[in-house]
Amino acid sequence: MLKAIIFDVGGVLIRTHSRAGRERWAARFGLDPWDFENFIFNGQSGRAAQLGQKSEAAHWQWLGRHFELSQTELSRMHHDFFAGDVMNEPLVAYIRRLRQAGYKTGILSNYGDHARQLWGEVYPFINYFDAVVISAEVGMMKPEAKIYHLAAAHVGVAINEAIFVDDFAHNIEAARIEGMQAVHYSDPVTAQAELVRLTGVE
Repeated sequence: MLKAIIFDVGGVLIRTHSRAGRERWAARFGLDPWDFENFIFNGQSGRAAQLGQKSEAAHWQWLGRHFELSQTELSRMHHDFFAGDVMNEPLVAYIRRLRQAGYKTGILSNYGDHARQLWGEVYPFINYFDAVVISAEVGMMKPEAKIYHLAAAHVGVAINEAIFVDDFAHNIEAARIEGMQAVHYSDPVTAQAELVRLTGVE
């Protein structure tokens, strides 16, 4: 029996509606925009931040040294990099309806140590969830198998009683291998329709 829906954050609850700022900085460094973005998040320093091995602030200071930026330039790059991100208001509204219908809701996200403050102040959605699992706090990242079991346990359900929603196919596949149902959030309209079908909540 389905009892809980667990959501990723980046690309799901927070969507990048414009990559113009990221593209400008990538061009300055002579990098492909997607390679630049991947380096920020998933390079050695970025992964260390997501695993809680260094702070998010230390990660960005490292990026400043790597790209040989002044503090002013680094602050501008940080601002521009995230300027196109917005909270997914329709999905957050749907999550409130899921809770009203009796479902438990959770977050499972690869994120740094700034996550809780960010999700409480800048993108205020954290209070709509019964449990939150953040990679930097637990020292493991998706698609590691154990983290899916941890997310289900934190929300208080068996792993086969949960749906996981993520924008990366490899994270979805890993969840399914562990026994979760999963929805690939590649297209919001299609994903929303799938959630309605699975949960019965419009």
